[in-house]
Amino acid sequence: MRIRSARRSDLPVLQDIERAAGEPFRALGMAFVADDDPPPLDLLESYRQAGRCWVATDPLSATGDRPLGYVLADPVDDALHIEQVSVDPAAARRGIGRDLIAHLAGVAARCGMTALTLTTFTDVPWNAPYYARIGFRVLREEELTDGLRTIRGEEAQHGLDRWPRVCMRRELAAVLPPKNARTVARPQLLPDTSEASGASETVAVGGGA
Repeated sequence: MRIRSARRSDLPVLQDIERAAGEPFRALGMAFVADDDPPPLDLLESYRQAGRCWVATDPLSATGDRPLGYVLADPVDDALHIEQVSVDPAAARRGIGRDLIAHLAGVAARCGMTALTLTTFTDVPWNAPYYARIGFRVLREEELTDGLRTIRGEEAQHGLDRWPRVCMRRELAAVLPPKNARTVARPQLLPDTSEASGASETVAVGGGA
């Protein structure tokens, strides 16, 4: 599996992945989630330009360099927040979601961030239970940062709180420079895209991983 930065030509494919990843929610009685529109192209482009949209491809398969899954992320407080991670159900159970999240963990650690965070549904098998298996823990209300409280408020306004939903966090080990290495500037993520066109109308629902 290859993880690379998204290209502009990938963006319509990411919308198709999002639509397909939403369909399994329908079987759980969550048609509202299944019918939610994918992120608009201008929002995806803003993440791509900011360097915070990555895709997973399998160059050795028939799909070649076509994205099979993708992830969007925002810096929120001391963490890199997973705004959306979705995998095409046709490519499920291949560890693609895990690989995308592992890639994000590396990016966050190199930028000096201490954790990954996300919001997700409690009772959907491929949401909170899945993330718990790969090292995330549910945050108590008093542990929520200001940024996470803002995100949860936006999700509630979008109607997602009709099903139980939580914030989760995975701590990251610091990346230490090699001995005798020259001091270099710490990598920085580019500015937050939360004010980008269309951002306020798109809320992550923790797509299938």
